[in-house]
Amino acid sequence: MSESPVGRVFVLRHGETEWSRSGQHTGRTDLPLTERGEEQARTAGHLLSVLRGDAQPDPVVWCSPRRRARDTAALAGLTVDDVREDLAEWDYGDYEGRTTPDIRTEDPGWTVWTHPVPHGETHEQIAARIDRVIADADAELAVRDVILVGHGHASRVLIARYLSLAPSAGVGFAFDPASVTVLGHERGEHRIDLLNAPGGLVEPPPPPADRN
Repeated sequence: MSESPVGRVFVLRHGETEWSRSGQHTGRTDLPLTERGEEQARTAGHLLSVLRGDAQPDPVVWCSPRRRARDTAALAGLTVDDVREDLAEWDYGDYEGRTTPDIRTEDPGWTVWTHPVPHGETHEQIAARIDRVIADADAELAVRDVILVGHGHASRVLIARYLSLAPSAGVGFAFDPASVTVLGHERGEHRIDLLNAPGGLVEPPPPPADRN
C-alpha cells in the first residue's frame, strides 16, 4: 500500500433475501432481493454518498457476480467496473441452504468460523481469494476510493484479513444486510474507520418537488 494513500475501502453487503431473512446459508444459490432488500439497497446508496462526501476522483467499484450483489449495486446507484468471482460468498458446500441450528443436529457446535464445511471452502481457500482483493484494492487506494459489493461471511473475512487477522476473526465483526463498513489507514497501516453502519443511519433525500 502507498505510504500516503488517498482512498478508503467501502464494503457494502447486499440487501435482504429470503434466505438471509430465514438464516439459511446462501453461497452459490443466486437469490433475488426481497422488496425490503431493494429498499435497503437504495438507502445504502445514499449512505455511501454521504460517507464519501465530495471525494474525488470517482471510486472503482468491484462486485460479486451473484444477482443479489449486482442488484444491490445497481439500486445503490453504483456503476460496477469489474464483476469478481473472488468477492463471492463463502462456498458452503453440503451446508448450502441450511440454517446453523439445522446443521447442528448433525454436527453439534458447528459454526463456519470453527468447523469444516463438507465439500465447501476451507478458511485457507477463502482467505487466499480475499487477500487478492485486498492487494488489488491497496494498489487503487493510492489515488481513489474502492467500493466492494459482496456478502456477509466473505466480507467479514475481508475485514479480518485487512487487519492481518485469521479468517476466523471475522466472527468478531457484525455486518448486516445492506450495511456499509469503511476500511481506512493510518500512516500506511490498515484500520477500521466505520463498522456495520446501517443504511438508515441517514435520511434519504426527499423526492423532487412537483413543479406543475
